[in-house]
Amino acid sequence: MSEDHNAAFRQVRIEPHGRTLRVTPDEPLLAAALAAGLNLPHSCKSGHCGSCRARLRHGTIVYPALAAGAVPLGLTAAEAAQGNILLCQARATSDLVVEARLIARVSDVEIKTLPCRIARLTPLAADVMQVVLRLPAVERLNFQAGQYLDVLLEGGRRRSFSIASPPHDSETLELHVRRVAGGGFTQRFFGGTAQAPAFKVGSLLRIEGPVGQFVWREGEAPVLMVAGGTGFAPLKSMLRHLLERGAARPVHLYWGARHTADLYEDETVRTWVRHHPQLRYSAVLSEASAAEGAHHRTGWVHEAVLADYPDLSGFEVYAAGPPAMIEALRRHFPPAGLDPARLYFDSFDYAPDALARR
Repeated sequence: MSEDHNAAFRQVRIEPHGRTLRVTPDEPLLAAALAAGLNLPHSCKSGHCGSCRARLRHGTIVYPALAAGAVPLGLTAAEAAQGNILLCQARATSDLVVEARLIARVSDVEIKTLPCRIARLTPLAADVMQVVLRLPAVERLNFQAGQYLDVLLEGGRRRSFSIASPPHDSETLELHVRRVAGGGFTQRFFGGTAQAPAFKVGSLLRIEGPVGQFVWREGEAPVLMVAGGTGFAPLKSMLRHLLERGAARPVHLYWGARHTADLYEDETVRTWVRHHPQLRYSAVLSEASAAEGAHHRTGWVHEAVLADYPDLSGFEVYAAGPPAMIEALRRHFPPAGLDPARLYFDSFDYAPDALARR
């Protein structure tokens, strides 16, 4: 390898993991870590949620999508002044030493790259497709309820989808794919285009996973779950994991959506409620018509939670959905008594290249 080629890489030391990565100047630090099998804390991967915050101990970085001196939305100016960076957005301009948070619970899960075939495609709503993937007969993907996988695309691109099926039912993997306007990949599940032919049953995909620290934690405290849109998917994995094992832990699920049609597995959840007395369910519509408002709660989902539970002390909260919803929970739930350390969340956002097209 030539000296000039070596100079194109930066050496990035990740502590306390004791790992050194070779990273190109245009590669996000988080992406490099995940590609090397190092499952660092993260969520949205778009700089909004702050989950991938780490301390820069040595070296320099830039955020190429931002003006010089600016910091991503998920990082306050005070945090940046203390040496914190967001790994999902930062690029190395020198060799680095970075101190990342260590979550032992999922840090030793093996990340695999596997081929799989589409076993079933079932429309759940006009813009949501249930995609069931079948792994090779000799392979299983060991994961924890709440984690996600990446579908690997050409050119090093990838798309992340939460696993909606539970760990004990891993012969197939269930995903909930929302059609993204301008998103060539997701459109392939809904008919495709001349440039991107439709996926069919039997189509081959390559996946990598499991990834993410949004996982179910065993305990006895009552649980509130808050889903926004397809944020229901990882919570479905958790609920099936809980209910099908016969656990009696009390759970109240809130599902926020714009309209009734967006509650794409509403009847499934109501069936669970009829058979499991420890489970409660509230659907909340933010853009309800007059007819919908006559049968459903309306408004913002986090406000519905606070109306029912003005004192959140003693609860654990699991939330998955768009960044604005997650930010509302992080802002309003701790003043209501929730221990911030017991707010577990997964912030859904578009992949960077899909976001740019939008």
